[in-house]
Amino acid sequence: MTLTNKQPNDWKDLQNKVSEILIQCGFKSETEKTTETARGKVELDVYAEETIKSRKYSIVCECKYWKSNIPQNVIHGFRTIVNDLGCNIGYVITTSDFQSGSVSTSEYSNVELLTWESFQALFFESWYETYFSPQITQRLNPMLTYSEPILPKWFEKMSQEDKETYLTLKDKYDIFGYIIMEFTTYVRMLKKDTIPTLPLSDRFKENKKVADRIPNDILNETAYKEFLEKCFRFGDIAISEFRKFRDKYSETKSDE
Repeated sequence: MTLTNKQPNDWKDLQNKVSEILIQCGFKSETEKTTETARGKVELDVYAEETIKSRKYSIVCECKYWKSNIPQNVIHGFRTIVNDLGCNIGYVITTSDFQSGSVSTSEYSNVELLTWESFQALFFESWYETYFSPQITQRLNPMLTYSEPILPKWFEKMSQEDKETYLTLKDKYDIFGYIIMEFTTYVRMLKKDTIPTLPLSDRFKENKKVADRIPNDILNETAYKEFLEKCFRFGDIAISEFRKFRDKYSETKSDE
């Protein structure tokens, strides 16, 4: 499962993207943090920590936007910093790869060597649980309401023409709401170990109704971050169309 298809543009962008993912996983994170060690001041590319049951868990990341493979001496130096700081774990994250000596140097230590892709894979489930699923639930919750079989309380107040237009909207957007539901925290509570797979087109390629009603860029997206952004854009349009009627007929402006 791919968290994002976006590649870092430079070393600073790599730092920022790593920090952003850690924040979305529930960490407090800083980039280019200067701190004191027994050997003097050091600048950390990314420092992150979270508190679990009153216990601090800390991470330090060295981000290398390199084309060449990372040599052994870089790992030696970073391992010393991680130990001096007393961090739980250190990650060297690179856009390239690692020399064989680097791999052997990191063995039996609290330093892990990760490519940009393997870093994403390591934190994907935590990111999905802590960020993706709550975000899609919160942002598109009105869409879930409008796609329910039960019509809103204010439906009976609508003119016949508006009722017909409203039902046309439901025909247009209900399938989107049904599909989005499986990514929400509501379903996550029932199916804790299951994350719906992307792209949707693999699962619904024989379903013409889905193909006709959901944009191709959503159906064919393979990365969850980009999928989320595209669902937000499409969902916001759908919600705004429904809410024109809500604002016209509901005194409380409730979506229900």
